[in-house]
Amino acid sequence: MKNIVVLISGTGSNMAALVQAQQQRQWQAKWGARITAVISNRPDAPGLHWAKAHGLATQVVDHKQYASREDFDCALAQALEQYQPSLVILAGFMRVLTEGFVRQFEQRLVNIHPSLLPAFAGLHTHQRAIDAGCKVAGATVHWVIPELDAGPIIDQAVVPVLAGDTADSLASRVRAQEHLLYPRAIECILARQAAQSHA
Repeated sequence: MKNIVVLISGTGSNMAALVQAQQQRQWQAKWGARITAVISNRPDAPGLHWAKAHGLATQVVDHKQYASREDFDCALAQALEQYQPSLVILAGFMRVLTEGFVRQFEQRLVNIHPSLLPAFAGLHTHQRAIDAGCKVAGATVHWVIPELDAGPIIDQAVVPVLAGDTADSLASRVRAQEHLLYPRAIECILARQAAQSHA
């Protein structure tokens, strides 16, 4: 069985979309993969309640309890390793991970970013797209490497920027596409891994 662990910091809407896709499209039967656990760096993350209600193991590794990013990442890595994850999916996980952590989970770490990378890495992506006069915005699923939002692109979704858009209205439309994009990208990874293991 391939264990998948999802990391969240907030509502976990992308996590919920992934769990629902897993159930509807039977990841376990198709690829022997399942979302096993959800870990948050915030004890008050609403997504933890949703995950618990849907039968997933949940855990908190509170970043405020650690003196440094390195200490936090070490604790997070220990929490993850309990599940022996084949994939670690960042779904609104609002922490920049250290190079040591990224190397430990190399080629297993996937992130979704609310812009069409390589444009607008980092924060405030929707306002920056509007300010730059972009006609399109969107979201990118990519492999995580030590450089922020710079890993190889797995898949993207494009959303038009409309006249009169605010950062919030654009974010809402991008998020709706993220909920379709992220499951599609993860399924692509699982299918590729399955094909390689049978080759």
